[in-house]
Amino acid sequence: MGTTVVVGAGAAGLATADRLRRHDPIVLDAGARIGDSWRHRYAGLRLFTPARWCALPGLPLPGDPDAHPGKDDYADYLESYADRQRIGVRLGTSVTAHAYRDGRHHLSTNHGDLVADRLVWASGAHAVPVVPPFADALDPAISQIHSVAFRDVIGAGPVLVVGAGQSGADIAARLAATRRTCLAGPRTGTVPLAVARSRAVRALYRLPVPGERARRFLRRRASPLIWHTARSLADAGVVRVPRVTGVRDGLPMLADGRVLPVATVVWCTGLRPRLDWLDPRAHGVPSLGFVGLPFQHTLSSGTLGGMSSDAARVARRLGLR
Repeated sequence: MGTTVVVGAGAAGLATADRLRRHDPIVLDAGARIGDSWRHRYAGLRLFTPARWCALPGLPLPGDPDAHPGKDDYADYLESYADRQRIGVRLGTSVTAHAYRDGRHHLSTNHGDLVADRLVWASGAHAVPVVPPFADALDPAISQIHSVAFRDVIGAGPVLVVGAGQSGADIAARLAATRRTCLAGPRTGTVPLAVARSRAVRALYRLPVPGERARRFLRRRASPLIWHTARSLADAGVVRVPRVTGVRDGLPMLADGRVLPVATVVWCTGLRPRLDWLDPRAHGVPSLGFVGLPFQHTLSSGTLGGMSSDAARVARRLGLR
């Protein structure tokens, strides 16, 4: 059957490796430990969906199935999953280049080269921080940090959190306890916790994505809040302001024309997948698969609850069952 390489040992990669266990896939991950991509995210991060929907095939998450585990709990679960399912992972291994020739995938890594008959990219949709191009025009005296690198420790002075999705709301609520904190961005609304846990939402997320136009629309919108409401953010001391549209005199400028004198800007403006190392010649070839990309097949494709079904779909497409 030849060699299959899976890049990434997060939820998407482990779900894929479990589907391909009979074929002894080679699983690569850049982290020092399985789950490190979760451990290194901002403090206080919790799963939006209940544990029962975030488990991988063959092993439930420990504890209450209706609970929402924290990031470190989920990281430990992924580590336990790889051990329980006997999925070997080559840790500390980064893919630096990819060439597709003669029908095979040639990978360069920091630990040598690999040749694969099939390749599954599963290293996550949230790899490269996205910030607006005008960020470079901010006064150098203003500290800038992206949510992916936020660790609760920042300098003194007022803060502007840009991006009013779940991560922006989480971070703004934490910072508002000790300093003036503004949260910029359109209101996304709130999904009540009971609704987020309901079977109706679960069924909705299993629906196929209706076309590329819908994909573009959904990608432009921040997800509704789960843990916060407009009232809870106000009670925490968070000041809501319009979205940031540019820079004037070195300060962030809002859509209403105001500028905000702040000491720190926290960009909660999303992340994108790292695909730049993929050889364009491999685009569309049957031996290349993807797992973990948002809205790839269903509304839940980019979520923990949707990765297992996408992994099964990719295994069938690769001819490996």
